Amino acid sequence: MPPLVPVLFELQNWCVRDPVHPEREAVKNVNLTVKRGEIVGIAGLMGAGRTELAMSIFGRSYGQGISGQVFMKGREVDVSTIEKAVKHGLAYVTEDRKHLGLVLNNNIKDNTTLANLNAVASAGVIDEHKEAQVASDYRQKLRIRSHSIYQEAVNLSGGNQQKVVLSKWLFTNPEVLILDEPTRGIDVGAKFEIYTIINQLAAEGKGILMISSEMPELLGTCDRIYVMNEGRIVAELSKEEASQESIMRAIMRSGEKH
Repeated sequence: MPPLVPVLFELQNWCVRDPVHPEREAVKNVNLTVKRGEIVGIAGLMGAGRTELAMSIFGRSYGQGISGQVFMKGREVDVSTIEKAVKHGLAYVTEDRKHLGLVLNNNIKDNTTLANLNAVASAGVIDEHKEAQVASDYRQKLRIRSHSIYQEAVNLSGGNQQKVVLSKWLFTNPEVLILDEPTRGIDVGAKFEIYTIINQLAAEGKGILMISSEMPELLGTCDRIYVMNEGRIVAELSKEEASQESIMRAIMRSGEKH
């Protein structure tokens, strides 16, 4: 990636305390950047603090005693609520799509517009025709396989559910998407389709921050990879430097220090 590409998103000195045990730091002094059109991975073992980091950035959905700064295009922004985070161009696709990403008993149409209802409403009343049009457009664009936009999310396959969650957040027109385990529990064909969507978003100039426990996924998709262990960033690897061995080495080395 050329060095002249502008930094879209930056996190400085980000610290987060555990919500139940505030004496424990869940995220420790994290610094990271995402450039325009870049896919940046976060690797680490279970419990490394990756989801805690992502959720704390997105409207402080996790943690307490949060300190540090968030910058969008070089300007410090307030992301202390989900509403503010969305307004500043952030979106977070949760790893738990069934409980947190979707309202399973609602249809595709309702789920697609859920995070940005103002865009399909006039004077506080939802315009059903406009809402249906938005859902139809995303169904076509992301190739969501369903009978219609009125099919309930609970009856979709895992891959198609994930596409509906992506649609929901893409409709907020984010500049930076945080994807937490974006292909967990979906079949190989649907995985390939999700990767295609992610690459397309990067090609459109969006910044992607992707958490994944699947090494081949990170290595095959990302331009750079940060490695986390025990709440800290312990390595930053370029696409050329990144391998399963170099990632595991960084985790093991940092584990010996603590």
